[in-house]
Amino acid sequence: MQMNDLAAPGEERSLYEVRKAIYPRAVRGWFAAWRWAAVWATQLVFYGGAWLTWNERPAILFDIVHRKFYIFGLVFWPQDVIYLTVLLILAALSLFLFTAVAGRLWCGYACPQTVYTEIFLWIERKIEGDRNARMRLDQSGLSLEKVFLKGAKHGTWIALSLWTGFTFVGYVTPIRELWGEVMTLSTGPWETFWILFYGFATYGNAGWMREQVCKYMCPYARFQSAMFDKDTLIITYDRKRGEPRGKGESKGDCVDCGICVQVCPTGIDIRDGLQYECIGCAACIDGCDQVMDKVGRPQKLIRYSTTHAMEGRPTRVLRPRVLLYSAVLLAIAAAAIVSLYLRVPLKVDVIRDRAAISREVEGGLIENVYRLQIMNTVEQARAFEVSVAGLPEIHIPGETTVGVPAATSRIVTFKVRAPAARVQPGSHPIEFRVSALGVADVAVREESVFIAR
Repeated sequence: MQMNDLAAPGEERSLYEVRKAIYPRAVRGWFAAWRWAAVWATQLVFYGGAWLTWNERPAILFDIVHRKFYIFGLVFWPQDVIYLTVLLILAALSLFLFTAVAGRLWCGYACPQTVYTEIFLWIERKIEGDRNARMRLDQSGLSLEKVFLKGAKHGTWIALSLWTGFTFVGYVTPIRELWGEVMTLSTGPWETFWILFYGFATYGNAGWMREQVCKYMCPYARFQSAMFDKDTLIITYDRKRGEPRGKGESKGDCVDCGICVQVCPTGIDIRDGLQYECIGCAACIDGCDQVMDKVGRPQKLIRYSTTHAMEGRPTRVLRPRVLLYSAVLLAIAAAAIVSLYLRVPLKVDVIRDRAAISREVEGGLIENVYRLQIMNTVEQARAFEVSVAGLPEIHIPGETTVGVPAATSRIVTFKVRAPAARVQPGSHPIEFRVSALGVADVAVREESVFIAR
C-alpha cells in the first residue's frame, strides 16, 4: 500500500510490522524466583483443584448440564447469578487498584499468558538450549538433530496443552469420569471439542504467539495508561546514573551490554522509557543486577520505582484513586460475604397454573392450583412444610410436606382453597411459606395471587 503521507516518494511501507523472533535469555534473581513461585502456585491450584473431592463429588465443579455450580460446601444455582456478577466486579476493581498502586504485576506474575509462556520457554530451553543455542538452531539448515529437537519440543508442548485442555473440561465434567472416557476414547462431541480447543489455544498462545498476545490481543496494554499516574510503581531505568552508556571512567553505570533487552519476553529496551509492551515481569531488573555485580557497581540501575521518585519528589501511596478503589472494593466484598453468610439454603418459585382457572368445588370453596419449585441447595436431603396465608380460612388440602433430595429441585402441585362466602371476586395477594422441618431459620416466603370469580 502506498503511504505518501508517511513515506518518502516512491517508498512503500506495510501497515503491519513484520514480527521479529524473540529469544528471551534465561535469568536468575529475586524476581525470577517470585515469577516461578507464582507459576507453581497457580498451576498447583489449576491442575490440582479439579481432582479435589468434597462430599463424594468434585470440590469444584461447574455442572452446566444440571445448572449447578459446586465450590466446596457451596452450591450455586442459576438464581445465584448475582454472585457471579459480584465476583466479576471484584476482579475488575482489584485489577484497577493493583494497577494504580503497582502497575502490571498481574501481567508479569500471574496472567495465564505469562505463566504458560514461562513454562513453554523452560521446556524450550531444556530441549534446545539457551538463547544462543536456539538462535543457531533456527538459523541452521535442515538436519536430523534439528528435526529431533524441534519434534521433541513441540511434542512436549502439545502434550502439556492437551493436558491443560483436559483439566479445563474437568471443571465442567467430573474429571475422574472424563479420564475414564478419555482412556476408552468415548468422550462426547462437546467434551472432545473443548479439550482440543483449549489445547490448541494454549499451544498457539504460549508456544507461537507469546508476546503478540500481550501486545496486540490483550486490551489491558492499551488502557493501562488511564490507570497509571506518576505515583504508580513501574519498572524504570535510572537515566541520570546510567548515561552516557559504555565502558570507561567518563561513562555512566550502564555498560551497554544489552542484557536487559535479551531477557525481556516482549523484546523491548526499558532504557527507552516505559512502553505499553512492558508487562512488569522484572526480568530486566534481575539481568541488570547480575551485570552490576560483575562490574562492581551498585545494583538497581533498573528497578521498581515511580515517576515522582525518579524526579526526586515524594511518592504518595494513599491518593484519591487508590482510596476510592479500596473503599468500593472493601464495601462490595463485605456485602458479598455477609450475603453469603446470611444466604438461606432454600429457594422457592411459585407459578400459578394458568391452565386450571379458578373454580368452585364442593363445600362452597374456591380452588386455585399452583406449581411450586422447591430447591434444596444443601447437600443433605430435607423435608419441607408448605403453608399458605393471606385470606380468611385459606388452606392447602391434603399432604403439605415435601421431601427434596440433596442439592436438587422438585416441582410439586398444590391446590389452595378458600371459602367463597369470605372472598370477594377478583385478585387477592397471598403468601406461601416453605420451611425446613427440624431446621431453624430455613424458611422462605413467596408471594402470589388468588383469583376468585
